[in-house]
Formats: sequence, structure tokens, C-alpha cells
Amino acid sequence: MLDVRRLRLLRELARRGTIAAVAEALSFSPSAVSQQLGVLEREAGLALLERTGRGVRLTPAGQNLVRHADAVLELLERADADLAEARGGLAGALRIGSFPTATRAIVPAALVALARRHPGLEPMVSETDPAAVAHALRAGDLDVALIHEYDFVPAPEEPGLAAEPLYREAMYLASPTSPATPTSPATPATPTPPPADQRAMLRTHADAPWITATPGTLCHAMTLRACQAAGFTPRIRHQVDEFATVLALVAAGQGVAVVPQLGITGHADPAVVLTRLLMERRTNLAFRGGAAGHPAVAAFGAALREAVPPELAT
Repeated sequence: MLDVRRLRLLRELARRGTIAAVAEALSFSPSAVSQQLGVLEREAGLALLERTGRGVRLTPAGQNLVRHADAVLELLERADADLAEARGGLAGALRIGSFPTATRAIVPAALVALARRHPGLEPMVSETDPAAVAHALRAGDLDVALIHEYDFVPAPEEPGLAAEPLYREAMYLASPTSPATPTSPATPATPTPPPADQRAMLRTHADAPWITATPGTLCHAMTLRACQAAGFTPRIRHQVDEFATVLALVAAGQGVAVVPQLGITGHADPAVVLTRLLMERRTNLAFRGGAAGHPAVAAFGAALREAVPPELAT
């Protein structure tokens, strides 16, 4: 009989690529991971891994077993959901991953509603970059997470995971107010309508310094690809992940930036011009495959949808 815990290790190796990465993600030693995978090979009765220099890769039999592991682990998630439903009354920890703008603008109201309906449930929020969510969910570090994608950076397919749409946001170009057209300090900045030609509008800032998120994030890739689609590579001066700080830098004349709708909520600095772009950010709720019916996951999803501001498209 194949051991489910060892199947999970094999699946993680298929996703992460090295035994060292699997060991780090699951808080094992590399030797322990190697040992457990060796036991799995003996259980299977054939080679699942082959050496490639200093590393390993899955054999065709190993790759096929990973596909079965995905199906088995999804069935276990469904079984866990059924048991939670049968017990009645939600209780215990619910580990939630979220990104900063959603954590600030949406998650608190959802947690209030969740506490009112299910006082025994203990939600635990961790800010997690969407690019790292898939590994955290598969490793069991998170139970559910908010993730996003952009028009220029679609979310990749993630085996073993599922997602449901939550809301959509418009994107804005933030640029410093021109000295030639001063704005009254008493007048908040008002977003302007989207341009007829987004690429041409972005090209007017081709020579300006740009402010982006840090490399490796979806937000950084989004700005880079939007500018490249307009025919230029942005000259990046600052790399900042928090949008309020990004807007403060724009107001200080330090460059231009692309920010999502939730990133400009409450912003009223007349030193910043906000121009709506013909692109959007989409936010989804992600969880392990088979967990959609888990009462805690469903309850958190329902609370989130109620907390989404009405001005966001759904």
C-alpha cells in the first residue's frame, strides 16, 4: 500500500524540482526526504527517480504516480470537508493567505462577519505574495488564499489547486501633476477616463523614471510587460511593494507607476494624476482541489464576497 505522506513528497518534488527545496518547504532534512522517497520506490516496486548529475528527476512512472497523487489528495480533501460538515459547528484554525491591498480593504470586514457567524473558528491571516501561494497551499501551510492576476500576467495552471473569482479592479497610471497645470491643494486628485490608445499614452512616459514592485512579484511583471507591449522598457528607479508608498513617491516627483483600484482608495493627493488604463487586475480565492465544499473555506468565501466594495466589478 502506498503511503499518502510519501506521495505528497513526490508531488512536491515534481513541483519544486529539487530535494533541497522540498525539504526546506516542508521543514524536513534533505536526507529525510531522500529516505522517504526511497521507501516509496520500494513500495511502488520500480524506479520513480533518476539521477541527473547532482540532482534528480522523475521517471515516466514517477510522473504518472504524481498524477494519481493529485487525484488521491483531492479525494482526501473532499473527505475532510464531509467530516467537517458532519461534525457541525466550525472550530479550529483557518490559515489564510492574502496580499496587502486586500488585507487592508476587504479582509477585516470579512473577519468580522466570520467571527459573528462562527465564533469557534480561528482565522489566521498571513500576507503572502500570490506567486508563493501555490506552494504554501500544497504544503498545507495555508488552507485558503487570495491571489490575483493581471491582463499581462495571467495566473499559471496549478495542479492540485482550485480557485473561484472574487472581484475585478481597474488599473491606473499614477504620474506627478504637471507644474504647468497646478491643482488646488483643497481639491483631491480625480481619476481621468481611460485613453483611447493605452500604448500611446504609456509611451509618453517612456523617458520618465518608473516605480515598480520588487522583482519576482506579479505586480513587477505587470508593469514591465505593459510597458514592453507599448514598445519600451521602463527605466526603473524605485522598487516598492506598498502602493501608498508608491503614490507618495509619485507625488514627490520620483517617477510614474501603475497601481490597482484598491491601491488608490482613499488617495486624495493633488500632486498625483490618476489615469485609468484599459487593463485590470482580477482577484480569486484559491484552495486545494477538493476543498471547495469544506465548511470553513465556504464560510470564509461567503464573508469575503459580502465584504467586496460595491464599486468593484464582479
